[in-house]
Amino acid sequence: MTRIQKILVPVDFSDHSAKAMEMAVDWAKQFGAKIRLLHCYEIRPVGVTTYEMPVPEDYQIEIRKTASRQLQAWLEKVKAEGIEADATLSPCFAKVAIADIAQRDRSDLIIMGTRGHTGLKHVVLGSVAERTLRAAPCPVCIVRASDA
Repeated sequence: MTRIQKILVPVDFSDHSAKAMEMAVDWAKQFGAKIRLLHCYEIRPVGVTTYEMPVPEDYQIEIRKTASRQLQAWLEKVKAEGIEADATLSPCFAKVAIADIAQRDRSDLIIMGTRGHTGLKHVVLGSVAERTLRAAPCPVCIVRASDA
């Protein structure tokens, strides 16, 4: 039987992510596992044209600060449950970063929501969850949207 010692929980601060985090906390308590929260903040310029327009540095800094504050608040919720936990903030696209970080950290399990803030509805799963299922180096538990 596989021991679950490290659980990776990608979060985007949506209700779907909150439900996944709750499930991860339950599993971590049951197995004595550690949780790593992961938030990927993607900076997407609005109204991109054919001109190469850099995203203003102040905007990038504020996005990172805000994401960091929210991630820290979620981390404190996990720690308040008596779970050993830490968090990673990444500027990379989630659909790539999740599998990479799970590989690097040797995660035993990924628990995530089916979709997040993108609002894009897919027949079965959101694009990030679908990509994670295909690329993950470990089992992935997907928390259905209807469970959130």
